[in-house]
Amino acid sequence: MAPHGFSRTTEELSAARSEALRGAAVGAAKFGIGTAFLGLCGTFFSPIYRSLTIQFKVYLQVSGMTLGGWIEADKRFRAWENMRVREKRRVKALERDEGVWREWEKMVGEDAVGVGGSREKEAGVK
Repeated sequence: MAPHGFSRTTEELSAARSEALRGAAVGAAKFGIGTAFLGLCGTFFSPIYRSLTIQFKVYLQVSGMTLGGWIEADKRFRAWENMRVREKRRVKALERDEGVWREWEKMVGEDAVGVGGSREKEAGVK
């Protein structure tokens, strides 16, 4: 049993995975552009950054991209999950409303048949 009573189907898991992967790609690209810009600024303006080895510069670039991918994937997954929870709540509310509506129609229908039937008998209509 999944936590909080939510069971996930294969389709839901696949949709969640693909949404998180899209978020990771977008986040890595955004943060990659940002860290590349900072690297260029460091190259032109900082003698300390210029003295770093290429391996450490690559590490800084990749760690920025990893951080961006992680943040954006988490953000997109949470948004997807909140959307699914709202959708399930909406479906439950609609089902509950339909049940109430059916009960009301049954109640009103029985009263209408009883009233209508007696009126027809009084008027002599078959």
